[in-house]
This record gives sequence, structure tokens and C-alpha cells, in this order.
Amino acid sequence: MVNRKMKQTATVAFAALMAVSLAACGNSDNNANTKAKDTAAPNAATGSGNAAATDAPKDKEVTLTFQNIYPDPATPNYKMIRELTDAYMKEHPNVKIELDTLNTDQQKVKLKTQAASKEVPDITIVNPAAQMKPFVDAGLFAPLNDMLEQNGLKDTYQKGLLDYYSFDNNVYAIPDGNNIEVVYYNKDLFAQAGIAAPPTTFEEMLKDVKILKDKGITPLAIGEKDSWTGSFLFMNILLRTNGGPGFLQDVLDGKKTFEDPAFVEAVDAFQALVQAGAFPDGATSIDANAGGNIFKTGKAAMWSIGSWETGAIDASPVAGKVGAFQFPTVNGKGDPNEFMLAPGSAFAISANSEHLQETKDFLNFFGTQYPKKQFELKNAVGIGQKVDGDLKAAGYSDLAVNIAGLFNQVKGGDLAFDNTMNPATAQVHLSSIQNLFVQKMDSKAVAKEHQAAFEANK
Repeated sequence: MVNRKMKQTATVAFAALMAVSLAACGNSDNNANTKAKDTAAPNAATGSGNAAATDAPKDKEVTLTFQNIYPDPATPNYKMIRELTDAYMKEHPNVKIELDTLNTDQQKVKLKTQAASKEVPDITIVNPAAQMKPFVDAGLFAPLNDMLEQNGLKDTYQKGLLDYYSFDNNVYAIPDGNNIEVVYYNKDLFAQAGIAAPPTTFEEMLKDVKILKDKGITPLAIGEKDSWTGSFLFMNILLRTNGGPGFLQDVLDGKKTFEDPAFVEAVDAFQALVQAGAFPDGATSIDANAGGNIFKTGKAAMWSIGSWETGAIDASPVAGKVGAFQFPTVNGKGDPNEFMLAPGSAFAISANSEHLQETKDFLNFFGTQYPKKQFELKNAVGIGQKVDGDLKAAGYSDLAVNIAGLFNQVKGGDLAFDNTMNPATAQVHLSSIQNLFVQKMDSKAVAKEHQAAFEANK
């Protein structure tokens, strides 16, 4: 059901990406932004909460746990979550919000353990579609339809985005973003290596990797201890070798198998990057945050990651030195304007929360304040809600404006592997790609391993 729904919403996701780019560039649809202003902005403008619009009791002391994946103090997201929770607690002195802050893979493992004992925190983080379906099927998340109707929160989201978090007409989570994957590059390190321009083909990228490696510069930052990072990069290659989006959907529909030449070719290309020394030594022992910091501290020349990192890069030591480009064609295949699409991680509420009403009240406040706070922190590129503001006039960096411009070029794309396939098949995939960092494998054997996992978990 989810996969059919995802196929139906592919076009919608594209439209949503277009919507945010227009808003971010300040050339926005006036009606859409006016609507957003009429809903989110009143709270944002006053800085006040929304307690008056809800029925959350104020006469009892409650403590809420907010599990999140913003562990890096140098990033705008770290500041955002603390400033919003502090603002809410100031207006609601009877409510204490405790942050349970973890990196992405740690949080996924912890949530699975908590879900097994039906002890999901009041608010937690989930990824869309296939990844959140088992939690919904198990009845662990509360429907948020009523919460979304309060204070116009639902209308602040880009059209179609909430579909990725919906099952049987109920919305079970609200997303933090709607992003595309790009390749960031350090202009100073490129110049230092004598590379005049970003690569437009995979062959050029491999050549640049070897030049950078010879200069003693780490070519591509990554933290593959969190196995989603390698998969996210690999899926760009598959998007190209397949000649466009839809490979995984074709597997699900029985039109292709993982032993298709496009998949085998993608594995070969990915291994060529590894064998060329593209990644940091010991990449599988470095988590995603540490891997990103290799780039953000100027020690790596490129970083293939979601556009959600734009604000964090602008807050890092390499601010002002970074550009971004589309993932290149591979063996002459693919369209650079087709991207890996990344509807964001999302906030869900435990159906078993002892303080369900208070938790919904807080999450409604959080969601309505989120666009304004992210805009203030210069972290609004790629958020999933409409933003009323001009990036350039607000002092956003050239990088942020460039990334917003890339949104205008999106022709479509794919979702991450683990947002598309069932969790059991996805886990085999993540481990298989992670293993390629450690040892060279027969690409046909890798393909066969994927197909066997898919057949076993249909």
C-alpha cells in the first residue's frame, strides 16, 4: 500500500520542492505565502505560544520526553530545538521537556528497542513511508489530524508532503524538511589541487578523487558507521545507471530484479570510488556527524549529502568557501537534474503517552514556530513548510541562494532505499553497501544478495 502511495505522490513531491524553492528565493506565490502568513506567522510574529487555542491543562505538572537527532552543538538545528522548547516551557511553567538527543543510527536502534516494549517516548523521530509503517501498524503512534487542524498548522506544509507520513487518511508525523541530495565542495581545496570546476561526469569525479588523494586531501567526506550515508550516495549512482528514477519501484512491481545490469553497474561504479581512495580511512568507524565535520573543518574536498546541511555548513569554519553541484552522469547515463529526494525525518507522538494532550499542544507550538525560527537561524533552505521571506535580503549566504536555485531545476527523482523497501530488505542493503567500504566484492554477488533478501521478505 505504501509503495503504491509513494508512486502516486512522486509528482507531488516534485511540486512541493518547486514550492519551497520559489518561496525561498523570494519570488513566491503570493497567495500561498499569504496563506502561510495568516496561519503560522501570527504566532511567529508575536513569539507567543498557542495555548489559548488548545485544551491542554495547565494545572498539573508534566514531563515530556523529546527524542531527537540534533546532537551537534555547532549546528542551527541544535539551537533551534533548544530555543523552541525553552520558549514553550517559559510560557507553560507546568511543563518540563527533556531532550533525548542521539545521532541518527543510535536513535533508530533505541526506538526499535523502545517500540518492542511499547515504551516510545512522548515525541520521537521517524523516517517517512516504508520506515515508519511498522510503527503505525503496531499502533505505536497517535494520529495527528486534530493537532494539525489547530492554528492552521496543516496549511503551512508544502502540498503533498504530509502524504509520505500518512496511512489510511491519518497523518502520524510532521516532517522537519523536504530536501534534495547535492554534492558540496570546498572551492579552496579544489583550487589547491588545481581543479578548475566541479565534475559533470562520474569519470571526471574519479579523476578529481585521484588528484585530491595525491595532494593529501580527503576527496569525499563520509561517516559510514551510520550505514545510511553510503546508501544515500550509492542511490545517486543507481539513479544515473538506471537512466532515471523508478528502479526500486520496478523491482517492487516485478518489472526488474536487483540482478538487472543497471544495479550491477551501480555497484561497480560505487566500488570504483572506494578503490580510488575517495573516502576517509576507517570510514566505517566514523559516525555521520563526525564524517560531516571532516568536510566542515576543511579536511575534505567534497561531501555528498542532503541540502539540510546548508545552514550547518554556513555556521562552520568553511563558510564562504563552499559551492554545490548536482551528482554527475555515470557512464553517460542519467539527468543531473534528477535528484535523490529526501522528505525529512519527522516528529511522531506516542499513542501511549501519559500526557497525550499536552504533547500535542507542544508539538503544535513547535510546528507553527518552526519556519520562523529556522529562518532566523539561516537554516530555512529545505524545510518542508512554506517560508515567507527573501533569503538574499535576510543575509543568507551565496551557497544557500545557490541551493535554493537547484530546487528550481528538479525534474524528479527517487527516495532513499530504506524509505522505499521493507525494513528487512533495507537492512541487508545497508549492511551490503557498508561492507563495500571494507572489501571489494563481486558486483553480481552483491546484486544476488539483494534479490535474495527481497524475495525472502516480500
